[in-house]
Amino acid sequence: MRDGFISVACGAPKLRLADCVFNAEQTFQMMRSAEQAGVKVLVLPELGLTGYTCGDLFYQETLLRGAEEALSTVLAATRNLEVVTAVGMPLRVHGKLYNCAVIIQRGCILGVVPKTHLPNYGEFYEKRWFAPAPKEEDRIDLCGQLTVPFGAEQIFSCENYPELTLGFEICEDLWSPDSPSVKMARNGAAVIGNLSASNEVIGKDSYRRQLVSMQSAKLLCGYVYASAGAGESTSDLVFGAHQLIAENGTMLAEKRFEGGLLISEIDVQRLSYERRRTQALPEAEWSRRDHSVFSLTESKTKLTRYVSPMPFVPEGREDRDARCREILLIASLGLKQRLEHTRAKCAVVGLSGGLDSTLAVLITGLAMKLLDRPMTDIIAVTMPCFGTTDRTRNNACILAEKMGTHLRTVDISRSVRSHFRDIGHDPEDHSVTYENAQARERTQVLMDIANANGGLVIGTGDLSELALGWCTYNGDHMSMYGVNASIPKTLVRHLVGYLSQDGEEQELHDVLEDILDTPVSPELLPAVQGEISQRTEDLVGPYELHDFFLYYVLRWGFGPEKVYRLARYALGGKYSRDVILKWLKSFYRRFFSQQFKRNCLPDGPKIGTVALSPRGDWRMPSDAQAGLWLAEAEALE
Repeated sequence: MRDGFISVACGAPKLRLADCVFNAEQTFQMMRSAEQAGVKVLVLPELGLTGYTCGDLFYQETLLRGAEEALSTVLAATRNLEVVTAVGMPLRVHGKLYNCAVIIQRGCILGVVPKTHLPNYGEFYEKRWFAPAPKEEDRIDLCGQLTVPFGAEQIFSCENYPELTLGFEICEDLWSPDSPSVKMARNGAAVIGNLSASNEVIGKDSYRRQLVSMQSAKLLCGYVYASAGAGESTSDLVFGAHQLIAENGTMLAEKRFEGGLLISEIDVQRLSYERRRTQALPEAEWSRRDHSVFSLTESKTKLTRYVSPMPFVPEGREDRDARCREILLIASLGLKQRLEHTRAKCAVVGLSGGLDSTLAVLITGLAMKLLDRPMTDIIAVTMPCFGTTDRTRNNACILAEKMGTHLRTVDISRSVRSHFRDIGHDPEDHSVTYENAQARERTQVLMDIANANGGLVIGTGDLSELALGWCTYNGDHMSMYGVNASIPKTLVRHLVGYLSQDGEEQELHDVLEDILDTPVSPELLPAVQGEISQRTEDLVGPYELHDFFLYYVLRWGFGPEKVYRLARYALGGKYSRDVILKWLKSFYRRFFSQQFKRNCLPDGPKIGTVALSPRGDWRMPSDAQAGLWLAEAEALE
């Protein structure tokens, strides 16, 4: 639990209407199964000890007494279980009957939460039997336990893991515009459980799913929804045992029309970070009187939830294509506005034949289309030098010609050699000076061509390179507008691939496919037998790993230990522990040491939740020390 993952479950036990003895047995058996599976929080259906569809039997003393005896049985049978469980039952309090969630752990009652909003329309007649939750919290005696908290909007806090705070509501409470969970979240609840008996009609499952997902997003919480299933009366209705587990708008797990447990893990550390970051929830109004306290044995939560190996890239083709369209539109609209505002006569793009510059010129082409300007207003400049191969040079020229841009070739090798003589650098010394001189010369050429033609230099560097500082300061690091600045490398490939398949860009298909097949390289060292000798990922590490690290470090603020665990879980089948750890340490070293490059970035459009603009998302001093992070990484296995 130290890394924030809490195993939660919703369950749909077998049920017999009005058979409280049987229902009690099914309840504690499910609690035992949950405990064995490592579950820490379990939510069971509404009125589960009696059944929701008992009708006027709720008036019967025998049924109500049977429900209380069933609760006593469950408490006795689970006194050694630490799973915090919400059990549904009818309960008499001060002469009224309430539809309640009883929260239990280790044979004790932590509190009783009555239902606030009672449906009384269509197939529902709850006001016939039940009273809504009273305004004020009370204390009651139940199953031999004195002064049990009774009231809606209670909070249940884990004393040895403060980020785990629970709240519970019942079925219609979620559907109401003033759900009790709103106040619970405002008062600190990170996980909301819902005990439900929601019948199935056409389309209702979709609406229910949207409600659960949106409530978890709106409240920045985990939401565990357990609905009644088989065993409820089918005289007029069918109950589908719809079980849903959501976190901050993402559906983690779901099943319907089958009983048993549905288990997943909610990351309360992630939720806590998001609440601190956004400050979306106002200051808590709770007092200690509103809280019941429980404790849990610390253990490592087994992960079963899905973790994407490429968090920046949607996995389904339809979702990925939609994301690509959106990104390209945002980036091209940003550039369109900048070209209009500056009254630029042209856009100048350095075209290397690699992925990043290809994406930059394609986005520039989209911006020109939005402006209804000809492609000849793009000056595509190829600048071959010592490491340029025929393949990349030819691809750059073909791409520029197919797009209809104005193509210029400036061989910079003579200028760079002259520069080496000026500064006394031996051309046989292939050190960083050898490489960076080429990058800076290319930037100078682009800037001067832009000045000569009244244009703007369009930057090609992507988010991943900026995070690692894999760019030459005042070389490819600099431009007049960086269209790729918040696009990670793993996504660059998909954007180019999307445009390769686009019907409007079929003429470009073959050259784009060859560019996609070309190894990522800055081409700053001499080629070997005409082939690229310098492969970026051999030097800096796999971008797939670095983008994974980048997402969880920046978007969620996770530390090295948690990032490492997630990387092993999501990418361990492809990379060994040693490889993951090696590049994780490298990521932290580079990320901290290269902040000075990010602190003076040119403008560029934000397209996702992770960005490094010093004017927007990421403000960090250039002299911040990486010691704490590296020490944590060094301590990992």
